[in-house]
Amino acid sequence: MRSPAASHAFDQEYDVVVIGYGFAGAAAAIAASDSGAKVVLLEKMPDPGGISICAGGGVRIAKSHADAFAYLKATNADATPDDVLDVFAREMTTLKQHLAELATVNRAELVTIDREGNYPFPGYKTFQFIEVDRIPDFDAAREYPHARAVRKGANLFKVLQDNVVGRQIDVRLATAAARLLTNDAREVAGVLAEGPGGRTKIKARRGVILACGGFEADQAMQKQYWQLNCVVPAVSRGNTGDGIRMAVDVGADLWHMWHFHGSFGFRHPDPAYPVGMRMRRLPQWTPGGEPPNARMSWILLDKTGRRFMHECPPYVQDTGHRPLDVFDPVTQSFPYVPAYALIDEDGRKMYPLAEMISNDRHAKYYSWSDDNLQELASGLLQKAESVDELAIKMKVDKSILQATLARWNAQCARGLDDDHGRLAATMAPIKCAPFYFGEVWPIVSNTQGGPVHDTRQRVLNPFREPIPRLFEAGELGSIWGHLYLCGGNLSECLITGRIAGREAANLAPWDAGIAERAAAEIH
Repeated sequence: MRSPAASHAFDQEYDVVVIGYGFAGAAAAIAASDSGAKVVLLEKMPDPGGISICAGGGVRIAKSHADAFAYLKATNADATPDDVLDVFAREMTTLKQHLAELATVNRAELVTIDREGNYPFPGYKTFQFIEVDRIPDFDAAREYPHARAVRKGANLFKVLQDNVVGRQIDVRLATAAARLLTNDAREVAGVLAEGPGGRTKIKARRGVILACGGFEADQAMQKQYWQLNCVVPAVSRGNTGDGIRMAVDVGADLWHMWHFHGSFGFRHPDPAYPVGMRMRRLPQWTPGGEPPNARMSWILLDKTGRRFMHECPPYVQDTGHRPLDVFDPVTQSFPYVPAYALIDEDGRKMYPLAEMISNDRHAKYYSWSDDNLQELASGLLQKAESVDELAIKMKVDKSILQATLARWNAQCARGLDDDHGRLAATMAPIKCAPFYFGEVWPIVSNTQGGPVHDTRQRVLNPFREPIPRLFEAGELGSIWGHLYLCGGNLSECLITGRIAGREAANLAPWDAGIAERAAAEIH
């Protein structure tokens, strides 16, 4: 079915329509406005920020264009074209100055942190983080009470939001984009939006930018693109693949649909809590480098009571879910979903096992207790006074469970995990009763798949031809095709948003006369 045609009577008119008000949408709207365009920013949720506002807030930058490109090429395993990676690598070297310029709007203070890439690929030492450390007179909890962030994501969003406000960009909250509208030349000409006042046809004279995230919260899309079922979203119910469907409707090709940034954690037994809780975030480490200076209080067991994975890979928040993605064709089941996280009394006292982050004022929020005891009442954890009782409650063979614990504790004493290679610095024995366990599920922080794009953020069809006047930015159709770089999606939001906004705003209006369009293109 063809998208609704161009003989619409449009209700409103803008030069550029940006769909999605997270970091990418904000960056795109700012860039389009700075290029002289009249911009409207649509956000389907009642509050802005998307999942971006809940991130750590560290934006990846690079000291060397060549080194950054070498690393990105290795980490993407030929899943993303070189020219796209090259542009991204170059922009990473200019991002610090760009963010410094944006920060002047509210006198935000920036800090730069040296942090190498997650894997020892060529060029991995070139990377740094830049963060919005503090903003005078800004209290994130007061201004964004609906957003529970990991670290400083709310600070970065405040900088972007103040820039949006300062440019008097029109913002429509609780307004979802339903379909893209095309004209007789098959150019994207506008958006059919649904908001508090009903349906509205918004004309986009120069272009439309999709910056509305991925499909973390859409179970139907997960089932079509992933083998692993029952993956729980970590942040929001809002990312349901809207931009992917709209882009496909007008002919877009897709890439990286299998790849998601995720780990493992708990899901609340009460369905009123719509997002999961990732296991505690521990220091990352680089293979061949210094080990992390932190013990992990837990091991993961399968449904038979055996360990089955390395619980602390170099970047557990990105690839921690992958060992769970095993399907048994005989039993027609996933033997490691759910898995069991197991700790003892000493481990219980170390730190909270998990945390919930969210940006959803209408969803219930769960605050994990500091001592992990509240979770017994909530049903997230169960308690056993002995290994015998533990085996009964976990429904596993006692002898298998005893052998598992004996082997693990002996490995901890030797400082050598010769089963799965977990680093000695992260190992802690599990032998002090009582014991605690809970079901662990795969968790998706964000997806990387979506419409294919070129170096100018133009959405491409399966023949690598641009779909006229359609652009994308951020997580939607991300460049990350194999392994993720910590903080890379935040860089991508700012980089691709800026490119898409500039490119869309600089097009000649599709409804201009021939002479007017030619003059605009020359200019």
